[in-house]
Amino acid sequence: MEKSNFQVDLSGQTALVTGGGNGVGRAIALALGAAGAQVCVSDINPDTPEQVAEEINAAGGTAFGWNADVSNRYQAGSMIEEVREQYGRVHIVVNAAGVLKRGPAAKLDEWDWRRVLDVNLTGTFFVTQLMGRVLADEGGGVIINMASNAAHPGPMADAVSYVASKAGVIGLTRQMAEELAPGDIRVNAVCYGQVAEGDAEDDASPAGVPMGRAAQPEEIASVVLFLCSDGASYITGQAINVDGGQHMA
Repeated sequence: MEKSNFQVDLSGQTALVTGGGNGVGRAIALALGAAGAQVCVSDINPDTPEQVAEEINAAGGTAFGWNADVSNRYQAGSMIEEVREQYGRVHIVVNAAGVLKRGPAAKLDEWDWRRVLDVNLTGTFFVTQLMGRVLADEGGGVIINMASNAAHPGPMADAVSYVASKAGVIGLTRQMAEELAPGDIRVNAVCYGQVAEGDAEDDASPAGVPMGRAAQPEEIASVVLFLCSDGASYITGQAINVDGGQHMA
């Protein structure tokens, strides 16, 4: 299939994307840049965020890369201040930073458990909390948290820490949506399923997916674009499955 070409106009807006150095986060950062937003691409990897920012700039957009570990509150705060320093007002935040450590629950190492929860859930909380204050002061905005259909409704083989963290992200999303709504801030979660990686074939048929294939990262990015747009102005507190019909609930 052809990659998604869904478009919205986000000209004049600024977006922060954590975990934007690769995979779904990278596709989201590129899509936001193509839609006209100024983008801060953040990632724990010291090289990939700048590479993605260069792709956006080369295509005529505006972006810069930033290295941060969102599970560290100080680094999350410094990242936010840098975005404000370079671009001023922030309109869009996408929490795409995440890690997966596989293993049966009975044998999962404590460090792996804590690291997954720290990045996927606590990091999302830090950025959402800090940016929630900023967006409220600036008149509103959009926060989108990347969750998983493994947590809504789940489960996922040998991924207890990941499933727990993403279930927490959905709960966090709904709670923060309620608390931040008076400040005209919308908070939603995108729960995606299997995504094609690298040279994976479009027609690969993952088990249990009615559409018969994995998603392209750009298809996940298109849903994020919609949630950032005026077309989603009355949507908040939702956990939206984007998984080819794998979980029809």
